[in-house]
Amino acid sequence: MIHQYKMSGYNIVLDVESGCVHTVDDVAYDIIELYETTPADAIISIITQRYDVTADDVKEVMEDLETLRREGKLFAKDIFSGQADLFKERQSVVKALCLHVAHACNMTCGYCFAGEGEYHGEKAIMSYETGKRALDWLIENSGTRKNLEVDFFGGEPLLNFDVVKKLVAYGRSREAERGKNFRFTLTTNGILLDDEVIEFVNKEMSNVVISLDGRKEVNDRMRKTLNKEGSYDAILPAFKKLAGSRGQKDYYMRGTYTRYNTDFASDIIHMADLGFKELSIEPVVAPPDAPYALTEEDLPKLFAEYERLAEEMLERKREGKGRDFTFYHYMIDLTGGPCIVKRISGCGVGTEYVAVTPSGQLYPCHQFVGEKRFLLGDIWNGITNNAICNEFKGCNVYSRQECRDCFAKLYCSGGCAANAYHTTGSISGVYDLGCQLHKKRIECAIMLKVAEMSEAF
Repeated sequence: MIHQYKMSGYNIVLDVESGCVHTVDDVAYDIIELYETTPADAIISIITQRYDVTADDVKEVMEDLETLRREGKLFAKDIFSGQADLFKERQSVVKALCLHVAHACNMTCGYCFAGEGEYHGEKAIMSYETGKRALDWLIENSGTRKNLEVDFFGGEPLLNFDVVKKLVAYGRSREAERGKNFRFTLTTNGILLDDEVIEFVNKEMSNVVISLDGRKEVNDRMRKTLNKEGSYDAILPAFKKLAGSRGQKDYYMRGTYTRYNTDFASDIIHMADLGFKELSIEPVVAPPDAPYALTEEDLPKLFAEYERLAEEMLERKREGKGRDFTFYHYMIDLTGGPCIVKRISGCGVGTEYVAVTPSGQLYPCHQFVGEKRFLLGDIWNGITNNAICNEFKGCNVYSRQECRDCFAKLYCSGGCAANAYHTTGSISGVYDLGCQLHKKRIECAIMLKVAEMSEAF
């Protein structure tokens, strides 16, 4: 499968199955477009009429294309479709927990999927004993895997900071005896972020996710405190201190954009101009009747914004003045990247990765918490709802018909099961709007990598 597109002056040809990316001139670009569907004589006729080239020039290009085909670098065949189920079976041990230490929040964000942190239930705080058992359960179910990941999540996890500290200490105390290494992370809205917290997370957290939607007026429209005031002024100083103290790395400033700010590139640029280097912004996933929900009508504008963001990043790279920044969705490794098992199987939701509620219940991930159909079991009795686990094991890029012929399939791995479920009613469905946005992000990411290699930044 071939995917061709033009962006920022580059003619880009992606060979989907091999992962090879080619940059070509206009003549080769058009020949590749015709190559598999048009007889050679017809290609020669079309191209020589379209460009100032000879028949021999066209034949030389076609010979080069044939060489690339033989080498498996162009028009490569799909050799993985029959192995998808086998690959999924390899996700046989749990490696990561989303530990919900607080089902409560000190903010009232308008688009919150967790119902102001309560996950449509009652407020709850995880006890130390429950968290301790969760870490033990992870160790017991991780097999021979050495590196384990635990994200302290909520609600707002800093509402239960004392338990977070105790659980980190407990996890560290068990590493040597069990041959494990914990990678702890924390996701916070920043309201309770102070010097004590910053010192602790800098010592113990491999990564910190902090939440800001961008410009003050944009952020404060949706991200409000309990007294219904905007949060921008309250959290920005602490976020700056945290990011600076971590050397502008090992954190992510994560935002959400809605129909109220379809010019979201301006929000990313705003955060970059504040000095933040590790940035991300996600499209809101919302009921279609929500006033802030994105729609198909917004797509042309959103596509243009992703390209505008890529152009801004490219220009800053060219400047070389230290104003460049990282955008999460444009991070792509064309020389290696995730192994083919991960590319086909996806994030491991419900198999390698589960969420733990304050009461110790197990769910496939944080976005399924509170959905009783997806209750897997608990940390005392383990996973007892094997039928649901098997449903998730059956999710891969080949189980979705729409993914089979998609150029981005080995970059998105079939997309988010939770988004699919909440928009289509099935974890094997496809959230079409999100899918289209992700494809645009992949195009921009590849273009930036092409520019980086071509211009030797």
